[in-house]
Amino acid sequence: MKDHVAHRNTKQRTIILEELTKLTSHPTATELYNIVRKRLPKISLGTVYRNLELLTENGIIQKLELAGNESRFDAMAVRHNHVRCVECGRVDDLMDIPDDPLIERPAIIDGYRIEGYNLEFYGVCPHCYKKSKGK
Repeated sequence: MKDHVAHRNTKQRTIILEELTKLTSHPTATELYNIVRKRLPKISLGTVYRNLELLTENGIIQKLELAGNESRFDAMAVRHNHVRCVECGRVDDLMDIPDDPLIERPAIIDGYRIEGYNLEFYGVCPHCYKKSKGK
């Protein structure tokens, strides 16, 4: 039953995905909720969260869980790297970095069955860097 529901496309899910696809900012669920509410004023934050989780589980979007920050969402489901600004929190795609630097990773490390990893890049975005140079 769950699989049937997961593949059924609702109007709300369609609009959430459309709005996410328009963005390159990798929004949080709350940020996306505020955008989607302009088209669906009665939608709840919980509905946005549930649909984002469902879209993530089905491989349609990516959920970015960056260290110490609220999850962000990316409409580009193809595996790629990201960079986070330590000043403003902005997250951008890094397309010129090799996708899988740990090509020959072991399946078991210290007794853990490895299922994946997150490689996080962080630094200061061009906007924040320029702002700090002007001080």
